Amino acid sequence: MSQPHRVLLVVFPDFQLLDASGPAEVFAAVSGHLPTETGPAYALQGISVTGGLVRSSTGLELMTESLPEPASLAGCTLLVAGGYGVQRAMAQGALARWLKDAATLATRCGSVCTGAFLLAQAGLLDGRPVVTHWKYALLLKRLFPKLLVQEDALFVRDGRFYSSAGVTAGMDLCLSLVEEDHGRAVSLQVAKGLVMYLRRPGGQRQFSAELLAQQAPPGGVLEKLVQWLRGRLHEALDIEVMAAKVAVSPRTLHRHCQAELGVTPAKLLFQLRLEEACRLLEQGAPSLKRTAEKSGFGSEYNLRRAFIHALGVTPSEYRQRFCR
Repeated sequence: MSQPHRVLLVVFPDFQLLDASGPAEVFAAVSGHLPTETGPAYALQGISVTGGLVRSSTGLELMTESLPEPASLAGCTLLVAGGYGVQRAMAQGALARWLKDAATLATRCGSVCTGAFLLAQAGLLDGRPVVTHWKYALLLKRLFPKLLVQEDALFVRDGRFYSSAGVTAGMDLCLSLVEEDHGRAVSLQVAKGLVMYLRRPGGQRQFSAELLAQQAPPGGVLEKLVQWLRGRLHEALDIEVMAAKVAVSPRTLHRHCQAELGVTPAKLLFQLRLEEACRLLEQGAPSLKRTAEKSGFGSEYNLRRAFIHALGVTPSEYRQRFCR
């Protein structure tokens, strides 16, 4: 009987429960798809700075042990949860200090959602591709400019370091770790048992219909432009028309877009049109042709190409999954 692989789930007060329980369910399900004589595939352990019961943001509590000595972590996987309490955990600093030493000895180190902020605070992600929940991607960039923040990925890997987007994306990440450890067939069986995709189609932008609008500073040029554009996405628009509406030069508009959103005006217009198409499909729009016209893509071909390029799914697939 082989020794189980240790997985340490790092939590803090007001952590997001699913960030820990979701990955735990994925790892716990593996043994049911291995020969009986193999024994448990993973040994799961919740850990925290204080040990004992740690209250999640739902009010439910997780029993944890105190942070182990880094020297004991050889061969382990560390997975840091996210949640509303991450800001306080960062201010206290104890977790980041521990992670800085612990991650050098663990076999793998990853994060779910805003857990990436703690890994970044520990200096572990500098120069690495990183992902977090789309709501906090811009903040992660601002606080840790050395990170290569990927706004659309569900999860990313760079060497021994992993990060994943919000909540259920942590389960997607753990399925990939199971595949690394036990092969695709076992990972597929676990995914089926949990009623999950082994490879979920699309990135997290499919869940962020108001992302760009929320990132535009209130009262600024781009907020005014976005408000004006929303009712005119079906019209023929270019940077000259957009710049004239907000009384700036095309060059100045380009600078505002790059500085505040990190995109070009053309990309901003494309994203707004894509978000409008998503909204129409979520409401059950029966005609893809009409959806393409109302959102400004003009034709079903252009709409399909935009969805596949940006979201990794067709308009029909998007409507099937997210129609209310």
